[in-house]
Amino acid sequence: MEVLVIGAGLAGVTSAWYLTQAGCRVTVVDRRPGPGLETSYANGGQISVSHPEPWANPAAPATVLRWLGRSDAPLLFRWRADAAQWRWALSFLRECLPGRTARNTEAIANLAVYSRNALRTLRAETGIDYQAETGGILHLFHTRREVAHLPAKLRQLEKLGIHGRILSADDAIALEPALAALRPRLAGALHGLDDESGNAQLFCAGLAARAEALGVRFNYNTVVQSFDTINGHISGVRVLDAARRAGMLRADAVVLAAGSYSPLLARPLGIRLPIYPVKGYSITVPILDPERAPRLSLTDESRRIVCSRLGDSLRIAGTAELNGYNLDPNPARSRAIERWLETHLPGTADLRHAEHWCGLRPATPSNVPLIGRTRMENLFLNTGHGTLGWTLACGSGRAIADIVTGKPPQPDFPFLAGPQH
Repeated sequence: MEVLVIGAGLAGVTSAWYLTQAGCRVTVVDRRPGPGLETSYANGGQISVSHPEPWANPAAPATVLRWLGRSDAPLLFRWRADAAQWRWALSFLRECLPGRTARNTEAIANLAVYSRNALRTLRAETGIDYQAETGGILHLFHTRREVAHLPAKLRQLEKLGIHGRILSADDAIALEPALAALRPRLAGALHGLDDESGNAQLFCAGLAARAEALGVRFNYNTVVQSFDTINGHISGVRVLDAARRAGMLRADAVVLAAGSYSPLLARPLGIRLPIYPVKGYSITVPILDPERAPRLSLTDESRRIVCSRLGDSLRIAGTAELNGYNLDPNPARSRAIERWLETHLPGTADLRHAEHWCGLRPATPSNVPLIGRTRMENLFLNTGHGTLGWTLACGSGRAIADIVTGKPPQPDFPFLAGPQH
């Protein structure tokens, strides 16, 4: 079977890998000059199995209202004359209902556990090096009220097959001495034992190189212009290559894994995807003192900021901004991340040489990604992973490979089986 994968980020490269493992002949196209150069380039670095609860939960509306008017708010809506944004926001509110939140949490957790296991198997089989840290993630809490809810949270995670432990502030600092400066403000922590961290772009590049060695063809600097269709079947994909030459690619199946740009590509086919781009920010900062830098990945639950150690650097990421496809950086949001580093890990890294980045996360209102079939006979989706693209990448890629090749996917997850309108 010939398969064309559109997108060479985490979703696209893992799809290509598992498809070629299943015996398919695979071609990948991406508009960038290499793999993992869009949303996968400088994300927070976390494989966060212990955080399956979606943004859309019963507490979210009040939290968003509390943050209104703050330019450095963890979640910022910039309202536009954009029907897609308003549809997305209304759907988000609907997904905040308790029953929907519980259903979505279970779906994300099932895929996350499956994906973590797939990543570990892939790493063992390939020896791929992407600055992996496997000691888990420390979720930090700053109030006694938050800590009081941790036993119930941990019981819920354990029911979902996710392991963790509750730590006092002193225990958390004993495990991660880099948190010592936080002692006056730290109330406790949840240690996600199944979590990992690593450099997603390095992973993309390493896996793409291994896939290419197995025969996968990567066409970079290639823009998808349109689809040719016959009776609900994609007969060809029109592209413009690096030399601006028009061409036609043909395949038995097409996997759309283009992140936030997936809705734009699907819309001319009459397929409306409930995905909206959510801009996230990060800084990558060289470590000044390795002894003072954290070994474990950190998540500040109150500020929605994460910190991962990637070799000789720290990656600090966070904030979510709904502002369409606008990629202009907002200095106030970058400064909020810098302030977090200065107050939580003072003297650890050199902000004078920080690399600033922002990118678009493809978010669905439920945070549940879109994986599976569409109403086009041979068009498949692997997109809409939001902030969990790294966490869900390997499981999503393996599952879509099963679906494309006619096998039942393994995780208990609402895979798409019907038309998308």
